[in-house]
Amino acid sequence: MNNSLTNTARLLGAGLRALLVLTLVTGVLYPLVVTGIAQGLFGGRANGSEIEADGRVVGSSLIGQSYNLPLKKGQETPEPDLKWFQGRPQNGLGTNSVNTRYKLILSGATNRSADDQDLIDWVTAAKAAVVRDNSTAGYRVRPSDVPADAVTSSGSGLDPDISPQYADIQVHRIAERNGLSVARVQRLVDEHTDGRTLGFIGEPRVNVLELNIALEDLAAKG
Repeated sequence: MNNSLTNTARLLGAGLRALLVLTLVTGVLYPLVVTGIAQGLFGGRANGSEIEADGRVVGSSLIGQSYNLPLKKGQETPEPDLKWFQGRPQNGLGTNSVNTRYKLILSGATNRSADDQDLIDWVTAAKAAVVRDNSTAGYRVRPSDVPADAVTSSGSGLDPDISPQYADIQVHRIAERNGLSVARVQRLVDEHTDGRTLGFIGEPRVNVLELNIALEDLAAKG
């Protein structure tokens, strides 16, 4: 009996010591080391890749934003504010989702097949809107000019980037709405176009928030 109690006590003691050591290593030391390395080497990314403008945080380079006009009386769907570069359509998980238009409760794709009639209708309407909104008196957008990312949402529904092609077809509209020359706006797009990661991963892209912040500065200077 004594031996049994002694063995039980010894095993309990060993288990408690192991629990304390593992808690210290995995629950305290490891998180501190990982956090320290992340803050030291990748501080901006570790803190959410925040973007500042006028001394305050205005968003993250990893999450898209909407650039819409305030809702009018009786209006349910906001209209885009066309003085800004527009991002990708943000359908979230679909029209019945709690996550539509960048609401960060959930994220995900619409998960609809290419022959789904709702998806076809969305893309058709989005393409017509892109052609209409970005055509000016001296510049006409053709339907064949509209890239796929201008009419479809991303897998997360929160993509902060657009393709250079989509940014380019917005240049004339942006120049007209902000009283700027087309050449200056085009140069702004070129300066904010990032190439493929490591030269071969992904596609060239333009971060819409960063581009719009630069546009605001440019417009303020006249």
